[in-house]
Amino acid sequence: METIVGIDVSKERLDVAVLPQGEVFAVGNDHAGVDALVERLQAVGVDVIALEATGGFETLAVAGLSSAGLTVLVVNPAQVRAYAHAIGRRAKTDPIDAAVIAAFVLATKPEIRPLRDAETQALSELVARRRQIVQMIVAEENRLRMALAKQAQKSIKRLLAALRRELESLDADLDDHIRKSPVWRVRETLLVSVPGVGPTTARTLLAELPELGSLDRRQIASLAGLAPWTRQSGQWKGKSFIGGGRGKVRAVLFMAALVASRHNPSLKAFRDRLVAAGKPKIVAIVATMRKLLTILNAIIRDARPWQNA
Repeated sequence: METIVGIDVSKERLDVAVLPQGEVFAVGNDHAGVDALVERLQAVGVDVIALEATGGFETLAVAGLSSAGLTVLVVNPAQVRAYAHAIGRRAKTDPIDAAVIAAFVLATKPEIRPLRDAETQALSELVARRRQIVQMIVAEENRLRMALAKQAQKSIKRLLAALRRELESLDADLDDHIRKSPVWRVRETLLVSVPGVGPTTARTLLAELPELGSLDRRQIASLAGLAPWTRQSGQWKGKSFIGGGRGKVRAVLFMAALVASRHNPSLKAFRDRLVAAGKPKIVAIVATMRKLLTILNAIIRDARPWQNA
């Protein structure tokens, strides 16, 4: 029988549950605690270790466990909580949560995907930081439009200048990071060959969707949260929705689809056909996002750049 480990992550502590043995213990969420955890789990001989995504608190444990050669799975907290409700587990403490995570993996057997390596993780952090700087620039520009006092305007302009310098520095760091990897350079060139896809979209996809090119169109759409949910019961048929998946990927694809629906002849014709058929414009854009992702997936898979029809 498989030995599954569930870990409930908090800022200071890792609560661990081992199934089917039923063993429960806790270690610190620091280097010493992770080292002790690795030693203990290697002695047990575990098959899978599962942790919830907790906004970054899990990063140290994931890195330490995976670098020790253990199989690590980062699971969706919403799915784990839904499973707990389904089995009637209403109580919620850290040791109970760890046991529920292990039971969830044992019952559902989610697909184990390879974790991002250190270089991909670093690229993801640079892309995320660039996104944060852009958001701060937009916020300060909005404040500048509202500011009346000259002193406030000067302060905002100084901060904007600093943020724009930082954005240029981050773009240079991203360029250097991409140039380090021949594979990334080739993939970025392939992605930006598609009209509507710029460097920001390409780099976000490289960092946040490394599976691009290795999955079929349905799997990649589901991973990005672009596969529609059908809602139907008997003769009633509700509207379909999208959601879940990787929100950062979906955000850049939305902007890319808006640009492509104007400047990419194939995608413009696709979007226009949907609107002419009576589809709401937002539905047409979401379909264009899914179509664009399918194209990008095929381009990376076949290693062939975009070619106009």
